[in-house]
This record gives sequence, C-alpha cells and structure tokens, in this order.
Amino acid sequence: MTPQERAHTWLNPIFDLETQSQVKQLIEHDDEELVDAFYKELAFGTGGMRGVLGVGTNRINKYTLGKATQGLSNYLKKRYPSKNLSAVIAYDCRHQSDTLGRLVAEIFSANGIEVSLFSALRTTPELSFAVKHLSADIGIVLTASHNPPEYNGYKVYWNDGGQIVPPEDNEIIAEIQGLDYSAIRFDAKEDCIALIDKEVDKAFFEASIKHGSLGQGDRNLFSLVFTSIHGTSITAVPQVLQQAGFKNVHIVEEQAIVDPDFSTVLSPNPEEPEALSMAIQLAEHLDADLVIGTDPDSDRLGIAARETSGGLKILNGNQAMIVLTEYLLAHHKKRGFNGNEFIASTIVSTPMIAIMAEQYGVRFEQTLTGFKWIGKLIKDHPELSFIGGGEESYGYMVGDFVRDKDAVTSSLLAAEIACELKSRGLTLYDYLLDCYVKYGLYQERLISITKKGQSGAEEIEAMMKGFRSHPPKEVAGEPVVKIEDYHSQEIVNIQTGERTPILLPKANVIILETTKGSRIAARPSGTEPKIKFYFSVHTPLDDAANYSMQKEILEERIDQIVTALDLD
Repeated sequence: MTPQERAHTWLNPIFDLETQSQVKQLIEHDDEELVDAFYKELAFGTGGMRGVLGVGTNRINKYTLGKATQGLSNYLKKRYPSKNLSAVIAYDCRHQSDTLGRLVAEIFSANGIEVSLFSALRTTPELSFAVKHLSADIGIVLTASHNPPEYNGYKVYWNDGGQIVPPEDNEIIAEIQGLDYSAIRFDAKEDCIALIDKEVDKAFFEASIKHGSLGQGDRNLFSLVFTSIHGTSITAVPQVLQQAGFKNVHIVEEQAIVDPDFSTVLSPNPEEPEALSMAIQLAEHLDADLVIGTDPDSDRLGIAARETSGGLKILNGNQAMIVLTEYLLAHHKKRGFNGNEFIASTIVSTPMIAIMAEQYGVRFEQTLTGFKWIGKLIKDHPELSFIGGGEESYGYMVGDFVRDKDAVTSSLLAAEIACELKSRGLTLYDYLLDCYVKYGLYQERLISITKKGQSGAEEIEAMMKGFRSHPPKEVAGEPVVKIEDYHSQEIVNIQTGERTPILLPKANVIILETTKGSRIAARPSGTEPKIKFYFSVHTPLDDAANYSMQKEILEERIDQIVTALDLD
C-alpha cells in the first residue's frame, strides 16, 4: 500500500472528523509531509515508540497509541485469562502527554484493566518503580525522552518494572500489527481508573535515598545547582536531595518551569553542553561545587564538576558512568563481596567498565544498546546481585529497585560522591583522573548524522550495508583485526580467520577493532532518524598531571579515524 493509499484509509468514519480534516489537507497540499506521515507504521525501537505528533501511521496520535494499547490489552487478556489485570500510567511534560496518558488509561479501562494513573507528570524511573511497587502487570509512560519538542512517545514496561524484551516484545508487536484501528475500544470505564501520587512518591523517594545516599561527607558544607531543563525531574530530584540532607540545592528557576517547547535550550538533552549552560552560569555565580541536569523524563543525567583549578567541567556519559561505578564498587568492596555481584554496560559504551569489573573481581555483563537489556539481565538472573551500570548516552542505574535509567537516584549518588570527596579536599573530576591512572585513559566520541523521512531511512540502511559489506581493512594507519557484526551475530578475527558466535540478540550494529585497540561502532538510532558512529581509543596514563597532554593525543587519533572514514 502506498502512502497515499494508506492516507485515504484514514478518511474512514472510524477516525474522528478533526483527524479526517487534517488528512485531507495533507492529501491536497503536502505530498512530502503526507509520505513521511504514512509511509510506514510507527514501530517499537530501542526505547519504545517515538515519533512526531500528528496524524498518520508514522506519527504519535490517539489512533497509533490507541492501537498499541488495544493490542497490549488483548495480549494481556490472552496470556492471563483468569487474572484481574492492572496497569500503571505516567506521563512527562511534552505536548499532549497528559491527554494521551488519559487516553491510554481509558482504553485499558474499556478492556476491563484496572489503571493507576499518576495525577500529574512524573519521572520515568518512578513509573518503573511503581510497576513493581503496585504489583501491576504493565506500565506505560508517555514520553519522548530527550527528543525535540515536536516528538512524543510511548514506553512499555513489564511486571518486573523493566521495558518489554523478548519474547514478550515480539508477541506484543505481532498482536498490535494484527489489529485494525476499528478494534480500538474508546468506551472508558471510569470506575477502573484511580489517580495516584503522594503515596507512590514517598515510597520511591525512600527507595532512592536508600540506594543512593552512601557518602560520608558533610552535606551542610556542600552546594550544588540543579536544572530539570523544563522536565519532570522537578517533581523528584530536589525532593530526594533535600530529604537526603542536602540543604544547599540551588534550582535554575527559569528552567524549573514545565515547558514542552524547552524554550531556554536548543535541545533538552544533557548530552549537549549547551543544555547545562544556564546551570553552569548560576553555579559559577554561587561558587557551587557541582552541577546536575536531567532530560525531560529524568532518565538521563548530566554532570559538571569542579576541576582542581576551580573551573567547572562537564563529564560525558562514559565519564559519569566511570565515577559512579568506581564508587559503588569501592563501597561494596568495603562491605565485602558475596561473589554474586555484577555490573553492566553496553556494546557501544567505554570498554573501561569491563576493566574495572576485572580488577574488583566482579562479573561484567555487556548488552545491546538500551537499558531494557540490563533490566532483562536482572530479571533472568535472580541469583545475581546488580551493583550498578550504565551506557554512554548519559544513563545510569543504581541497584535494581528501578529497572531503567534513573537520573533521580544517580543525581543523589553523584552529589554524595562529590560531597565526600570535598571533605577530603578533592573533586569528582579528580576522582575521574584517578580512575584513568588506575585503569588506563579511555577517550570516546560520538558522531550522529541525521537523515529524516523515508529517503533518510533508506540512506541510513545503505550506509550500514556499505559498512558491513565493505569494511575498511585499515583505519588511519591502524589495521583492522576484528569485526563484530551483531546482525550476523558473529565476530571475525581478520588475522586468524577465526569466527566466534555473538550470544546477544540480533541487532543492526557493526563494530571494528584495530591493532591499537581502537573501536569504531556504527548503528542506526532506535529513537531518532540518525545513524550513530561511536569511537573509543585508549592509552596508559602514568600520572594525572599528564592527562591533558594524553587526552589531546587521543583526540587527534580520533580526528584521524573520523577523517579516514570520511565522516568529518
């Protein structure tokens, strides 16, 4: 079916008059926009369904989300035919999140599923926590995480509090794809919907403090600046910090205003340094010790720490993961390991985490990109104890009481570490450099290339096919010695010809490794119209005083690799 033919099916009376009117306008006036809105069905990616708000099969609207919710309802009723089913629903600060959250609740209720709906916006980690806390069968959060303002999305959580993973995900997707829009039940049963808020907040805050409040510093002598970047974390992070004893928490008031347009930043993503600029400016004015910022649904964490020289320096996602993991490992070592502990990270994150696990003698697990895979590890291995873990995209999880990226607890842990270090005359940045001396200096970089629409998706597919079918034999003078292809699920040693199976699920990712240990990964984003290239290089570091010089050398090496791959 062509996009035009698919668009005409939305003129059927099962769609409301406003939707039909908008579709007619697309048909009459905007062929390019029509194609993008209808060329495919919106699909589940790395972090659920995300898309631009609007009419069409490739858009977030009452019908695409309604179809997903009806499919979920049908799946749950088939799987648990004699169970009284329940769902928890949260939503973030984005355009239509509240109304779409209510819509999802109504569709569940129409199917006889009891719904606990947050009365106002709440963070994604609290939703994950609430699913387990309330013994629900399913959880939904309406969010597009860090995507631009025109986006919204729909993340689905299973009864363990983690995002849906195999085999449930494919079974649910098949159920959704088999539905017609006419099957959506919009006839809400209001007595099946109950609002929740403060009781769950209290339990979540207490659990966050229990897992994240580990430091020994004097919190009265420590100050930090926090920004929610117009998002949901304003409902949780300041409260958790204050209840944990941090009294000198200064909020960027301009960005504490819930704003779906994120009007004070170019992007609400703490991966972008500009997103923390107002917080850093306030911290410099107040001479604060630390800056913390989170993305709209509070699963990503940005940190700026004081250098020894006194200035504030932003830590990237890998660096934040390094300091948080090092502290947790040291803390657990003091208490005594039981022999069943593990930490986890992803295939495109810094290899340094595996080195840290080896030196502490704990198990390291590597997963595909996305915290749903770390959540699956915890679910599949109840005999193991999860210490913590993260990924390069500014996400971290402390313990297993939440089963997704948790910027609330991670913010508290970062403050605890920095506070304790201050009492010893050190900073979080000093702690990072000590880790580099201990484990080796790893330098990473991410390059994202945006390709929008159907033609963009085709370009990304062609780039991946080319990279896979004709991988370079050498990159910037470094011979390639190993190719990891997660689509064919095989590792090939170029020098020996040895082939080793990859035991992770199939994914559209390919990673090259050179004789110097440089790693280059390529993967299409699961949440945005982008192809991403990840670079990691490393060298020993004998003294923290030599960090700047060695970092510059590694940056030059990455520059050479980027140029060799024609990506600059």
